[in-house]
Amino acid sequence: MCNNIKGVDNIHNNEKKCNHAHKYNSNNISSHVHEHNHNHNHKHNHCHEHNHNHCHMHSHGGKFPVIMYFVGLVVFIVGYILENSYSLYSNILFIGTVGVAGYHVIFEGLGNTIRDSKKEKRFSPNVHLLMTLAAIGAIFIGNYEEAAMLIVIFAGAHFLEEYVDEKSRKEITNLLNLNPTQARLVLEDNNTKIVPIDKVAIGDKLQVLNGDQVPTDGIILSGTTFINESSITGESVPKEKTIGDEVFGSTINGEGTFTMQVTKEPSDTVFAKILGLVSASQNNLTKTATLLQRLEPKYVTLVLVLFPVVLLTSRFIFGWSWEISLYRSMVYLIAVSPCALAASAIPATLATISNLSKRGVLVKGGAYLSYLSNIKAIAFDKTGTLTNGESVVTDYIFEEDESELIRVVVSMEKQSNHPLARAIVNKFPDVEPIELEVENKIGVGLVASYLGDEYSIAKVSVFSDVSTALNKQVKYLAKEGKTIVFVAKNSNVVGLLAFMDIPNASAKITVEYFKKQGIYTMMITGDSYLTGEAVGKIVGIDEVRANVMPEDKAQIIKSQKEKYGNVAMLGDGVNDAPALVLADVGVAMGNGTDIAMDVADLILMKNDLSKLSYAHKLSKKMLSITYQNIIFAMFVVVILVILNFLGKMDITFGVILHEGSTLAVILNSLRMLKEVKE
Repeated sequence: MCNNIKGVDNIHNNEKKCNHAHKYNSNNISSHVHEHNHNHNHKHNHCHEHNHNHCHMHSHGGKFPVIMYFVGLVVFIVGYILENSYSLYSNILFIGTVGVAGYHVIFEGLGNTIRDSKKEKRFSPNVHLLMTLAAIGAIFIGNYEEAAMLIVIFAGAHFLEEYVDEKSRKEITNLLNLNPTQARLVLEDNNTKIVPIDKVAIGDKLQVLNGDQVPTDGIILSGTTFINESSITGESVPKEKTIGDEVFGSTINGEGTFTMQVTKEPSDTVFAKILGLVSASQNNLTKTATLLQRLEPKYVTLVLVLFPVVLLTSRFIFGWSWEISLYRSMVYLIAVSPCALAASAIPATLATISNLSKRGVLVKGGAYLSYLSNIKAIAFDKTGTLTNGESVVTDYIFEEDESELIRVVVSMEKQSNHPLARAIVNKFPDVEPIELEVENKIGVGLVASYLGDEYSIAKVSVFSDVSTALNKQVKYLAKEGKTIVFVAKNSNVVGLLAFMDIPNASAKITVEYFKKQGIYTMMITGDSYLTGEAVGKIVGIDEVRANVMPEDKAQIIKSQKEKYGNVAMLGDGVNDAPALVLADVGVAMGNGTDIAMDVADLILMKNDLSKLSYAHKLSKKMLSITYQNIIFAMFVVVILVILNFLGKMDITFGVILHEGSTLAVILNSLRMLKEVKE
């Protein structure tokens, strides 16, 4: 008996367009005021059509089939008790068992075969038909007890396997339970009213109490709290949130109470999109699973075509009577049934998707896991992927009173919203600021007066009077790919600060992992060669491609595919869109951004590269388990066929081994629900 996943005609017609223009002018030794200008226009059209028509479905009308099964089981037990004393009545009861306990088997065997054959416009049988014919044949030759035993074991295993298979979908089902249903709406008089989530609109104010579920996506207006975002990112450590911070629906509020403004419709939240992606992923199976699905009706057809051949040849080869030949031919139908083979790939795929979704990795289908397990090269974007996406102060040198200069510099930069200004302030958080009037002079930089002296902070090219020692440091730091600004006092350069967008904590470990797997690593960045080389050296990347325009990244991926075969690409899902689409596996970093969900095949909900190495390990394990299942399933078929024609196996024994092998395959697949060592 086979586990069957409900067929869904799933047609994706998705046109994605990424049109964006940025100005970019990059120098390693740069002005404190930066202009960025990237001009590129990407248009890409993804059209996927999926038509999964499974030859048999597990839809038995709720509890009724189960009740009927147990009624049939009681009838069988009564028939078995009466067998010796009242053989006629017991035989009638055995026939009744076939009809009562196995009515759904017969229905799926005959009814679904007719339905699917009409739909496909060709003969499209299923495995239930084999079991139905075997039971009818056993009754025909007078083996009533064995016919009943076949149905009892087959139907019982059917429900048991259905239960076990459902375990592989448990995490996906649990996600649905996290979807918010109510919200606490703040009225104009500041009172609150509990309303259904579908009554919430963009712009509404909501109150979220401690311990409550955040009802939808929005921005905090008042209050400070810690929020568990594990339903979005897979990260269980609560994240601090305050005024202006974004919050996501389905996440769990901690001890604080806050007021938020709704920014998205409940149907358009990050979590709603996660549910959609995870649900859709169940219909996009691996190549192996899809192949097995397509082959199943053809396989069953071949078995039926060979039935008369087996019947005739066994009569003459083994010298059996027609009755024995017919019996052995029916056992043959059971022995070669492809149930275990059909269950070899699908449960493993679904369990893997469940495992990853629980840990903040969304996969748009099992097919991409197959590709991921076989990648030969992987390309990384730099900014926001290998690096944290923001500059930090890595070095500072002052030739005069360091403490006073730092205090002046921090006080000046606190009045600027430039990214480098924030980096300086973050570098010296304990510095007490000075009241200063700061002016941003074009072509000069930040200027301020303090105790009769004029201080300025600007790019290197603004100043000419620089000491030999500082010039030497500038050259050294520039070779490391760092951005440098000078600090001057009365037009004399007295110090410098160096900045760099440094690699994130998991970058080096992740790159090392893929290199150990024999996978070629590459970084593709629009930054200068020096900056790219510096980051590449830190993380141990094999090759760095720098000064690359976004529209040229796709061409690099194309050449990598030609050279290595399967290629993965990691990016932010915006500038990297064409490359992500062209790669065999496009992976988006992104904390749940819309563009990431639109473009990528895999989405790391938390910017943690270690999740990708985890996904790769899991995909390889999935592939291994699938192959194990296929080999085991075929081995059991061969053994059953041999035992049958040696006369060493009856119908009951054949059904037990057949169902046992199917159950063993599904249980082996459920190993994919377990966490693998990172």
